[in-house]
Amino acid sequence: MCRWLAYSGSPVPLEELLLKPAHSLIDQSLHSELGATTTNGDGFGIGWYSADRRPGVFHSVEPAWNDHNLRDLAQHLISPLVFAHIRASTGTAIQQTNCHPFRYGRWLWMHNGQIRDFNTVKRDLVLAVDPSLYPSIEGSTDSELFFYVALTLGLEDDPPSAVERAVGFIEATGRAHGIEHPIQMSVATTDGDRLWVFRYSSEGNSSTLFFSTAVETLRVQYPEHPVLHKLSDETRLVVSEPLSDLVGAWNEVPESSCGIVGHGQDELRPFRPQ
Repeated sequence: MCRWLAYSGSPVPLEELLLKPAHSLIDQSLHSELGATTTNGDGFGIGWYSADRRPGVFHSVEPAWNDHNLRDLAQHLISPLVFAHIRASTGTAIQQTNCHPFRYGRWLWMHNGQIRDFNTVKRDLVLAVDPSLYPSIEGSTDSELFFYVALTLGLEDDPPSAVERAVGFIEATGRAHGIEHPIQMSVATTDGDRLWVFRYSSEGNSSTLFFSTAVETLRVQYPEHPVLHKLSDETRLVVSEPLSDLVGAWNEVPESSCGIVGHGQDELRPFRPQ
């Protein structure tokens, strides 16, 4: 499977997120501690938003630990909202169009997990995609198709409800084909303004997901860390596994949960497929 991070808050150089932490995403591409595989070397991608809230993306099939372009970009790109993803393929091809995050209009999407027995259910899921959206699908992954099913079911209007409906449809489709546990997922999506994250699996044993402790709390606990004094109180990180070993800095997202980040009103609510 994969590892990812989603950042929302004060504009920062991407190297602060991708390169400098002790257990950065680049380090996790070689030495993941909580993932299904230790190595995540089947490509990577980053997504970021400029001042006009348009998303940019950069994808590569190189291992993240060995890509000089990534290191150079990370030193020069500054953004208030960043997605980053390192891939460990669950069976689909290693190619740029299969690297996360995926983009549609102003939306970004990334996924860690899998739709089980994807080849069995793929046709049914493809046929559920709105015909106007289908031409925008570029790759062959279950993750991108999941994105387009969610778009079909209203992601742009109500992300939590759309993802609940998409997962409910995927589970119903899988079980109709005799698949006991159709989906495993941690998902992040954003429109450049707010961030939504989801943790869920059909078997109730989901891939790990963590969110950062409030910055104002961490400033009190770690006054000697200057980076904390550069960040706004609204700054949040959501990650597949912690980027550091600071005690109290990370909190596990509960099983079957949806988190909403933005406008100073963070929320954590139950996630129930419909």
